[in-house]
Amino acid sequence: MPRPPKRRRVSFVPTFTYFKPAAVPLSQLEEVVLAVEELEAIRLRDLEGLEQEECAERMGVSRPTFFRILSAARSKVADALIHGKAIRVEGGIYHFEGVPLFCPACGYRWLGQEEGGCCPRCGSPDTSPFPGKGHCWRHGWRGGGG
Repeated sequence: MPRPPKRRRVSFVPTFTYFKPAAVPLSQLEEVVLAVEELEAIRLRDLEGLEQEECAERMGVSRPTFFRILSAARSKVADALIHGKAIRVEGGIYHFEGVPLFCPACGYRWLGQEEGGCCPRCGSPDTSPFPGKGHCWRHGWRGGGG
């Protein structure tokens, strides 16, 4: 039996989770699914300009694992750009760390260390990162992983 994959540390809640070519109806598009940890790898390496060793450390994975995550992400983005596909950011094997959390039961917000813990105010286990711009808690965006 193979070992279950280690959850990757993510410290960025994506505000936008869907990208598509302009003037092409959704019904005519193929999609590429970019996992949340793949987006985090691109953000750390290509946007923040960090070295791979520091990126891997921040995500809590080895350098070879970070390289595989980054390579897969870049390949998916290139496929979408070259072939005119939509990109959907969702899923993956990750947990949020050090991001704002929200309790829909009582409305309390706090800075948590890991998504999925209980609300410190009411004890509700149903917590998640703040719903971002363009996302709606009621309609299912929860931002959690694995």
